[in-house]
Order: sequence, then structure tokens, then C-alpha cells
Amino acid sequence: MSLEEASRQLEAAIHDARVAFDCILLEELDRAHTNAITARAAVDAAEQAIRVALEKQEAAKAGDSEEDEGVDGSAGSTDKAEEVESAD
Repeated sequence: MSLEEASRQLEAAIHDARVAFDCILLEELDRAHTNAITARAAVDAAEQAIRVALEKQEAAKAGDSEEDEGVDGSAGSTDKAEEVESAD
């Protein structure tokens, strides 16, 4: 998922919420309920897309800072242990 998808989902949520609002005014409660549910689903999908993008961004920042420091985290210590074992 991308931020573009999150944007599309939020636009869909806005539309569905407006339709639900209009349906309430017209006393079409069943249709209002359906549109409120679809608006909520679109918001949830957008939130998930944003969360995935944020996690990717944080992972990229963590990777950049590890490269800058020359530290590979716990994987680095495992790699060194494997190097010692393979040398024996």
C-alpha cells in the first residue's frame, strides 16, 4: 500500500460520509447506515496504508543511521560468530 492509496481511501471516506449525512436528512436510515460503515472501512484502510508507510520510513531511517555508524545491530554479531566458525 502507498500513500496514494491512503489518499484515495480518505477521499472515498469523505464521499461516503457526505452521502450518509444526506441520507440522514432524507430519513433514509438504512442507506445512511450502509454509507457510514463503508466510510469507516475506507478510513481504516487509509490508516493501515499510512501505518505501513510510516513503518517503512522508520525502517529506512534506522538502516541509514546504522550504515552511518557502521553498526549492523544484532545481525552483525551473528555474522561475526559465523565467520569465526567457518574459519575453524
